[in-house]
Amino acid sequence: MTDAGRRSELAAALAQVHERIERACTAAGRPASEVTLVAVTKTYPASDVVLLAGLGVTDVGENRDQEAAPKAALVRAEGATPRWHFIGQLQRNKTRSVVQYADVVESVDSVRLAEALARAAVSRGAPLDVLVQVSIDGDVARGGVAGDDLWRVSDSVAAADTLRLGGVMAVAPVDWDPDRAFELLHGLSERLVKLHPSATAVSAGMSGDLEAAVRHGATHVRIGTSLLGMRNLLR
Repeated sequence: MTDAGRRSELAAALAQVHERIERACTAAGRPASEVTLVAVTKTYPASDVVLLAGLGVTDVGENRDQEAAPKAALVRAEGATPRWHFIGQLQRNKTRSVVQYADVVESVDSVRLAEALARAAVSRGAPLDVLVQVSIDGDVARGGVAGDDLWRVSDSVAAADTLRLGGVMAVAPVDWDPDRAFELLHGLSERLVKLHPSATAVSAGMSGDLEAAVRHGATHVRIGTSLLGMRNLLR
């Protein structure tokens, strides 16, 4: 496909996603300006990120450092400057690499990871925005914190001069009703804001459940398939 053809394809999909967000916000009695679209570009080439940036997409998400680091460099070389969100499970030995390109790390789920990020972020010259990932069903093996660990990890992030606590992130478990999952997340977010008033971000909702996420206060929705198409895992 030519660049022009791909741009047209992405533009049409982007318009449909924006329409879904706007309808969901209207139904929830919220202005659409409250919800930021994060285009999840994992497995897609840097050229798609550049095209999306040209179409007005300001935020993109990646979940593997070994893919994201070179992709971010290629995008930067093309003159595009989206806000990069790291959304996958992060190993502590990757923090030095991730802080070089990521503007937001959405998947912090332990005090040890928060401390490693805080040390690595010294090189940035500006605080790194951090969201604490919540495990909705308590299965922390898939990523996320459960129970009182949310408050411990949040306090650790907030105490670090090189980090800025932005809020929470979660993925609805596949066997849960999305409304139930995001209602729970919303309640945790409200409790967190009482402790840390600036931590108002709620990253929730993907292609299949963004409407439920918006109903329950999502400020960021992470959209991949509905925007970029079905992923070719052989890429």
